[in-house]
Amino acid sequence: MNKVILMGRLTRDPEVRYTQTNNTLVSSFSLAVNRRFVAQGQERQADFINVVAWSKLGEFCSKYFKKGQQVGVIGRIQTRSYDDAQGQKRYVTEVVAEEAYFADSKKADGDATNFENTFGTDVASSSEFSVSSDDDLPF
Repeated sequence: MNKVILMGRLTRDPEVRYTQTNNTLVSSFSLAVNRRFVAQGQERQADFINVVAWSKLGEFCSKYFKKGQQVGVIGRIQTRSYDDAQGQKRYVTEVVAEEAYFADSKKADGDATNFENTFGTDVASSSEFSVSSDDDLPF
């Protein structure tokens, strides 16, 4: 089974591009995910995880996700390789998003967009990752 569940903050706004073959939208972004434990006398460390979202989910992410927002992503790990401009083989490990959610208790700009009505519950749902200020989160 290949299933990943992440909650973290976007390190940058999602980037959007389209495939050359069939013009499919793909959105990519990076999540800073805090590690669960902090070594005594040290600052909390984070892992920076690359995420890609395709088609409608990619459109949703590019439209509503912004740098610094806390989001939840459910997906799968994927590895791939390619040759760079110098002919060197490069390896990439990333999370392919299958679901994406807002994880902040409320949107920072006050916009109460109901994305569930826009994209349907199979693309995004606000109920599974509701976070209140009383929750004991590791980050």
